[in-house]
Amino acid sequence: MLVLKRTFFCVWLLLLCHVCAIAQTNTLVQAKLFADNGEIKKAKDLFEYLYKQSPNDCDVYQGYFDFLFINKEWKAAEKLVEHQFKIKTYAPLMHIDLGRVYLKESKEKKANEQFDYAIQSLNGDDMLTSKMASTFEDDSLDAWAIKTLEHGIEMIHNPFMYGIPLAKLYAKAGKMDEAVTALLNLGQIQIPGVEDTKATLLQLIGNDPQKLQLTQKALIKKINEQPNNIWYIDLLIWVYTQKNDWEGALMQIEALDARKKEGGQMLLNFARTAATEKKYDIANHALDILLEKGKEHPYYSVSRTEKLKVGFASIKNNPDFKQEEVDSLEIDFENYFTDFPQVFASETLRDYASLETQYAGNTQKAIDLLEKALQQPNARKDFVGNAKLQLGDYYVLVGKIWDASLLYSQVDKSFREDILGEEARFRNARLSYYEGDFEWSQGQLMVLKASTSELIANDALYLSVLITENIPPDSNMIPLKRFAFADLLMFQNKDKEAEQLLDSISKFYPKHPLQDDIYMQLAKLKIKHKDYVNALNWLKKIVDEYKKDVLADDAVFLSAQIYEQYLMQLDKAKYFYESVLVDYPGSTFGQAARNQLNELNGKKSLEP
Repeated sequence: MLVLKRTFFCVWLLLLCHVCAIAQTNTLVQAKLFADNGEIKKAKDLFEYLYKQSPNDCDVYQGYFDFLFINKEWKAAEKLVEHQFKIKTYAPLMHIDLGRVYLKESKEKKANEQFDYAIQSLNGDDMLTSKMASTFEDDSLDAWAIKTLEHGIEMIHNPFMYGIPLAKLYAKAGKMDEAVTALLNLGQIQIPGVEDTKATLLQLIGNDPQKLQLTQKALIKKINEQPNNIWYIDLLIWVYTQKNDWEGALMQIEALDARKKEGGQMLLNFARTAATEKKYDIANHALDILLEKGKEHPYYSVSRTEKLKVGFASIKNNPDFKQEEVDSLEIDFENYFTDFPQVFASETLRDYASLETQYAGNTQKAIDLLEKALQQPNARKDFVGNAKLQLGDYYVLVGKIWDASLLYSQVDKSFREDILGEEARFRNARLSYYEGDFEWSQGQLMVLKASTSELIANDALYLSVLITENIPPDSNMIPLKRFAFADLLMFQNKDKEAEQLLDSISKFYPKHPLQDDIYMQLAKLKIKHKDYVNALNWLKKIVDEYKKDVLADDAVFLSAQIYEQYLMQLDKAKYFYESVLVDYPGSTFGQAARNQLNELNGKKSLEP
């Protein structure tokens, strides 16, 4: 019975303490509310009451001190801190509080003594050091924040500690040399990662070319000290590219590659980076340096392959490519496969076939190349799958619909649980749509909308919605069948016939719900033929007449791409990307629009 009573008493005591703690917290909140609302006397009375009740409570002390400090009651704040020193033997942050009060009282010497005492009181605790530095920084005492971190480094004998916050503080104080040094010192342990360091450097450098040049010199010095540290090399290349000095970057890479006896690996990686950034001339220059080393060089064959990739990419991404470029690249592909027949069944061959079909206008040659590649005994399974899909598309181009469907079905069977299989099923569903078999096509599309591939799922969803929304109650399928056939004609590059057929639908069925889809197809035809002004006009009609329909955000996003990629009017591109985010917040193009906006803003901010 005695034990039970003791247990009950303990529980009751715990509950009472908990209730008291809640009551105190509520009173502290109320005191702060009074202060925020300008009811100074009520706030002060509550703070005084709370402090008398709980002088050891850190939250109560801090709330009371902040109240006194904000209301310029310097003497009361000073007495409060001095009282705390009698209670607590180790309170370095409170020395900062006292120093802040002294500064307000114009007692700078006494303030500095308190700040210095606080720093000297550090015991190596990382959390305390960081907290002290941030406390100084929050009160615009950056010089003392720097001293705090520097002392923390001395105490723990770790020169790499606090590199990023220290670099930011140095930069804020105008000490750019020290800022860069503090940040680059992290390269000795390569923490943080190079991408984090790039992000911090962007903050420090901004768009100041002098700071960029200073960083460049500091990096070259570090590389000379530690020539094997790839972290510094990566950063140096990045700095050159921020200046858009790709030639300078290439010179550094070539010199470093020779010094480190990399045998061309750094040059090859740099060429790939330049190609990714669409700097095709500099990528070719880097690859030419490798090719000049001769056929016996270990990177000779891969450099030839990369040259073809770069050449094809430069044509694909240049709406004003010249036919001579296509003709020259055709010869390069031919020579490559003459010299390396053993790699005929490769992705390079697929690029060759794409070049022939899309840019040289020679679909039959592309078909011959792919058929030959599929006969190679060393062809990998994934290559066979992709090549059959590509060949199937080319069969569609020349009107061999049945042969195309057969190839798609073979891929579907061989890659049943793979993305390739889903892609093959989508293409077969699209073929049925082209031929007007909407019911069978819709059945396949319904399944594909749940594809693990976002691209396939979106394509399937679009085609499924197109069919569903345009099957009329009167069962008149003629407009949709004509539209589907026009889609096939566009796929086959029979653009004049496609445009005529689309116009006929608009003429004979002017109120049909297909109208916005027709506008979109006409816009795509104009883009294909580089008539960007009329393409934008068709897209504008979609936005003006069908603002709340499914293609409106597509039209806005495509308008942004036209202004960015073809007309080079970046301000207008930004306007349309912003429109996607503001006017169509649920758009599937939202993330892509945000990425492009960031890229456009980034390009502007990094101009020297």
